[in-house]
Order: sequence, then C-alpha cells, then structure tokens
Amino acid sequence: MVSLLLVAGVAVAAFVGFNIGGSSTGVAFGPAVGSDTVSKVTAAALMTGFALLGGWTVGREVIDTLGSDIVTTAFTLEISIGVLFFVGLALFLSNVAGVPASTSMTAVGAMAGLGLARGTLNWGEMGRIVSWWLVSPVIAFWVSAVVGRYHYPRLVEWFAVTQTEGSLVVLDRSGALPRPELGPNTTTRELVGTLLVIAIGCYMAFSAGASNVANAVAPLYGSGDLEMSQAILLGGGAIGLGAFTIARRTMDTVGNDLTDLPLLAALVVATVSSTIVTGLSALGIPASFVIIATMSIVGLGWGRATRTVTIADARGGDPPAVSVGALAAEADEAPTVGGDGGEGGASDPPDAPPIGSEDRESIPDAEDLFEPATTARVIFLQNVVPGIATVASFLLFRFVPL
Repeated sequence: MVSLLLVAGVAVAAFVGFNIGGSSTGVAFGPAVGSDTVSKVTAAALMTGFALLGGWTVGREVIDTLGSDIVTTAFTLEISIGVLFFVGLALFLSNVAGVPASTSMTAVGAMAGLGLARGTLNWGEMGRIVSWWLVSPVIAFWVSAVVGRYHYPRLVEWFAVTQTEGSLVVLDRSGALPRPELGPNTTTRELVGTLLVIAIGCYMAFSAGASNVANAVAPLYGSGDLEMSQAILLGGGAIGLGAFTIARRTMDTVGNDLTDLPLLAALVVATVSSTIVTGLSALGIPASFVIIATMSIVGLGWGRATRTVTIADARGGDPPAVSVGALAAEADEAPTVGGDGGEGGASDPPDAPPIGSEDRESIPDAEDLFEPATTARVIFLQNVVPGIATVASFLLFRFVPL
C-alpha cells in the first residue's frame, strides 16, 4: 500500500513539475522565441538543462523551506499528494489558458491552506516569505526605473542589432577538421547580440529552477519519501517534459501576444528579475518571478518616461507624462535583435538627449506596448490561480480526514 501511495505521490509531483515547465519556459524564452532567435525545441532543451542546474545548486534552500518550515504538520504521503494535486491542478488551468502563473505563490498557497485547516501554519515563516513578496517587486521597480531613466538610451546604442538572412554560424569543411565561422550575412555584432539573448534566457531558466523545483517535490522531501537529490532530479525532469510539450502555448503568449516590448527592454527585465529571484532562492524564499518581472516592466517604463523632466522640474510641480509605452521610445532610432534597421544594426546611433530635453510627444501610449485583452487575462489569472490552490487545499484538509 505504501509503495502504491509513493507511486501516486511521484506521479502527482511529476504532474506539478510538468505544469511548472509549461509556465516557466514561456517566461524565460518567450521573448527569444518570439524574435526567432531560438526555436521552441531549442528553448525547451535549454530550459530543461538550466532549470535542473538551478534546482541542484541554489534550489536546495527553497526545498528545505517548503518541505519543513511553512507548516508544522508532519508531511505524510497522503498529505503530500493532496497538496501537490491542488498545486498541479491550479497551474494546469493557467497553462490551458496559455498564461504563465506564479508557481511559488500557488505552492505556498496550497501549503498555507493545509496549515490553516490544521492550525499548524508557521506564521513567522509565512511572515518572512510574504514580506519578501512585498519588498522584492519594489526593488525590481526601482532598479529598473534607474536603468530606464539614466542608462536605457545608452544600452540601446550598445546593443542595437538587426537579424540578417541565412544561418548565424556555418561550418567550414575545407580543412581537415570542420570549424565554425560566421554565416554569409552575419556580423560580429549580430552574433554577440544573439548569444546575449540566449544567455539571459538560460539565466532565467536557472533562476526558475532554483525557485520552482521545490514547488513540485518539497512535500515528498518533507515526508522523507525522497532524498534531496532524488527530489531534484524528479522535479527537473518533469519541468523538462513540460517545456517540450505544454510550454508551446505560453511561449506564444509571452513572445507574441502579450506585449510588443522591445527585445532590449525584455533583456533588462529578465536580468533584473532573474537576479532578484536567484538571490531570494539562496535565502530559501520561494519567489514570484511573474510579479517581480511585471513590476520591473512598469519601473523600466516609468524611468524612461521621467526622462522628459529633471528632478528640479518635478519638484516645481511639473510632473512627467508617465507611460509604460516609453520603453519603445528609442526603437525607431536603434532597433534591437529582431528589429528593422540598417545593415548589421545601428552602428552609429544618435547620442541620447539629456534628461529634461526629450519631447513628451515622442513617448508612445501604453496601448502601443501592451495588448489590453491579453494583459487583462494574464493579470486576472495570476491572482486567481494561487487563490484556487489555497481555498481547495483548505477545504480538503479541513473536512477530509487524511
């Protein structure tokens, strides 16, 4: 009987990891896939490898937190299966809708439902986690705002790249051993820019693994039925399965439907968000990458918009015309990877105007950046999915004797 329960527990954990892979892969590689930098198959392979690496290294701390610190209830196989079932069900609903949800908030919500139902919730640990959930988006906002106000125009000049026709790299077979060289139309700048896009996607996959592998396997580790290494391999493998299958829809949503965010802005958001999530994972905090990334986008747009006025002007009562659409303000002058620019990218971009001299009319409306209907659907599900897991878990453990 115990062995059958263990098989059921492993199956449910794999189901959760499968849905995590479907959600997280879209967030990590959606921009790269949307710009045709990598294929969906390549994105899935990279997601699998780097998510497993993140779980194997930094993710151990998060597994400890979720497996033993949030609730004082001793995890049994029955309880573990119940918690994981509702995490997987809630994430599955979001993936069917093609929208990436916060896997960490969903997992913590399911465990909080267990703790509330049994009166065993560790309020101190929950307070620490929720405090970081409140602080980390603020950090993401202000870091991105500083980048947008003071550094974004210069980054546009540095990383302006245009994709050319043909293969990025080809093999020269004229010698004894084949050696790679640039494609017939490829510039060094294009190669470096493309590698940067891929590298940041891999960094996001690493941070997703560090934070999210625990969401799939922590209850089974907490019950003592899986060792740490076994749990990580199970979670990482299940995430890879989701990346190769159900993630195709979320990659389309993030890469094509949700936003016209310039690729450079997406890279800034990815770097800021992944760094914060990785840092929190090292502290044992299950972080919400989706919410952190959203606030990073808003902060970057706000920082770009405030370049129209100086601090002295703002103190004098001349508020800036704030619009998240400001992220696209430089797009015509210096396209990023996948943009429409001159041969090899903008090699001699114009100098960025000083703060306070930019014309407010040059800042696009927010509608030029976001698809309103898709954005509303994403925001709605990001809030509903963790709530579904929490309420369902509470009802199960409150009224069913497990």
